[in-house]
Amino acid sequence: MSFIKLKNVSKFYYNKKTISTGFSRISLDIDMGEFVVFTGESGSGKSTLLNVISGLDSYEEGEMYINGEETSHYTEVDYENYRRKYIGNIFQNFNLVNSYTVYQNIELVLLLNGYKRRECREKVLEVIKTVGLTKYKNTKASKLSGGQKQRVAIARALAKDTPVIVADEPTGNLDVKSAKSIMKLLKDISKEKLVVIVTHNYEQVEEYATRKISMNDGHIIEDKKIDSYEPVEPKLVKYEDLTWFNKIRLGMRNSFNIKTKFVLLFFVYFFLTFLVFSEYSGLSKMTYEEALEGYNDYFREQDPERVILTKKDKSVFTEEEVKSLENVENVKRVEKEDLLLDSWGSVYNDSIFFQGKFRSWRELDRVDMGRKPENDDEVVVTEGIFSYYVDTYGEEIFKKVYDIDSLGKVKISGIKILKEEEYTNFDDTVIYVSDAIMEKIKISLNVNYNKLSLKMNNKTYKNDGYDMYFTLKSNANVPDGKAFVPSNFNMYCSYYQCLNKKIEVGVQNLYYEDSIPLTVRKVFNKDNFKNVTGLTNYEQDSNTIFISENDYKNLFLKGNYQVSVFIDDLKIGDSTVEQIRAMGFETFYIKDSLANPSKEAMGILRIFRNVVFIIATVALFFISYFIIKIILKSRNVYFSTIRILGSTKKISKQLLNIELFVDINIAYLVFLALVLFATSGVVNMEYINDLVTYFTLKDYVAVYVILILMSMLISNRYAKKLFKDSAMNTYREEV
Repeated sequence: MSFIKLKNVSKFYYNKKTISTGFSRISLDIDMGEFVVFTGESGSGKSTLLNVISGLDSYEEGEMYINGEETSHYTEVDYENYRRKYIGNIFQNFNLVNSYTVYQNIELVLLLNGYKRRECREKVLEVIKTVGLTKYKNTKASKLSGGQKQRVAIARALAKDTPVIVADEPTGNLDVKSAKSIMKLLKDISKEKLVVIVTHNYEQVEEYATRKISMNDGHIIEDKKIDSYEPVEPKLVKYEDLTWFNKIRLGMRNSFNIKTKFVLLFFVYFFLTFLVFSEYSGLSKMTYEEALEGYNDYFREQDPERVILTKKDKSVFTEEEVKSLENVENVKRVEKEDLLLDSWGSVYNDSIFFQGKFRSWRELDRVDMGRKPENDDEVVVTEGIFSYYVDTYGEEIFKKVYDIDSLGKVKISGIKILKEEEYTNFDDTVIYVSDAIMEKIKISLNVNYNKLSLKMNNKTYKNDGYDMYFTLKSNANVPDGKAFVPSNFNMYCSYYQCLNKKIEVGVQNLYYEDSIPLTVRKVFNKDNFKNVTGLTNYEQDSNTIFISENDYKNLFLKGNYQVSVFIDDLKIGDSTVEQIRAMGFETFYIKDSLANPSKEAMGILRIFRNVVFIIATVALFFISYFIIKIILKSRNVYFSTIRILGSTKKISKQLLNIELFVDINIAYLVFLALVLFATSGVVNMEYINDLVTYFTLKDYVAVYVILILMSMLISNRYAKKLFKDSAMNTYREEV
């Protein structure tokens, strides 16, 4: 049985409305061990027939058998496998990769057949020596002479070691001596293989041929046996797919082997990266600004820089923990007295009213009218630059006495006039007080956040308006461990008498429960109220239990269970909050709690912006694709060549993907380096700084994913066009 058999095989070419014949109704049997020479004038069809035999071209009529198997049903994938398994090509035009060295060109065909890198070396060096190019092994193919290139092409076919060697004018670029040497080598090979040669110069190969086939006008006009041969069994090549390691090696090699192409692709991808960053930056900036808009009904201090912290075990913050928070990068300050941030107070009399946040004297930087406070009952207030009270009363303000909420009487010693840039709204006004007044304020705030209970006569009453209603206050007349209670509480005591009885006052809040045992020292009513308490407003305190100032402090001043940190740079606020959370603290980011009344409208606007971003990105994709397509035009011959040598469409696409993947990553990394230099002040590039001002880690990742997807889509779109036709047809179009 013949190894290759053609039965009435015809090849036609279709060009628009014209049909031309490559060859017509050829019948032919070729066997292993033969050295077959096809000869004839140019255009006789011999090279076309060679391409059909080697699987580079399909045929339209008849049947071709390979080792007894029909091939008329072959798909492009079947032809790819056929070329890899059976065919070693020697081309008239060499089909070398000019940017590869001699060694790399020969190694390539082995890698495509699944050889590992270490398996290639000995075999490649051996065939290089065989064709006499050892000293040129590291020379690029583009620098070789025509004869040297031909020898590389021959060495490549020998290295592949397939059952069939097909050669189109293998000695056309060689001198007489080299041609004779190569023909003798092919003759030796034909003893174990099938060698098929196309040549114009039959005399040069006559002494080596076993068979001469002459063609004219697409037909065989002579089929002459020249010499005998010994039939042999074909030794099939075992092949596998290109390994992933070698795919990456080849992809990276292809990225850098042509400097001009690399530079052009780098600049295209760099500007693509820059433009995507610019588009995404606009989205990030708008998203960031939207997050800062809104209000919160619960917290008065709504600074988006504020983060409220508690401990997981609900315990008090220690000084060491506060210091650790102060040392966190991007934390501007830590407010231990967190409750003060959300409380406002007032200083007032019948005609004047000042309002603001309570702060300590120690935070007062200046006084613009009057003087700084000297006594515990003196305060400093802040007012805007245009103040009705300052304009109306002037220095009279300092001569009057004021109530400070319900905490006592004070005088105003000074006024801090806020400059225009300091005064944006009422939240900027402050009342600076002494430590003594601040302690009263903190106790008053804590009382408001506590639920009270009272245990009398072995029964516990909650201060909820159902069991009992009472208030709890401190009084200087009450000794420690004692209590003064109103006479109407006698009804809750045994024998309707509370004097000298044991009671227990309890408090409960989010962080702790506590109680203190007391003995009723005195019982007061309207008549003795002033003598017992030293106060005059009985109606206000008719349901008040008075305890000592120390006992009062012990119940309500237990330290700070809640603190606030203020972020310095909001753009990286989320990562700072994550860092604080990792330290073991519970966090509540004010920025994330702000409600926006125009949320629906902003949601529609956000959708519109996203649509614009998508449209712009798609436009960038097509612009980049058309530019990259022009740059990659020079790579068409390379990909056609590796397909001719045995690469599949799939592998060729993967190599293209890897090549462009490397290029986009280099462009992205260079851009990131530029960002790093700009943000660290190494280079002065304000635009780059502004570009990434609102970027977080997830934004960098998002942009990277977008760029990689665009690169893969560009690669796949280009590959779809490049690989739509057979390897040989694509090659013809490019050369």
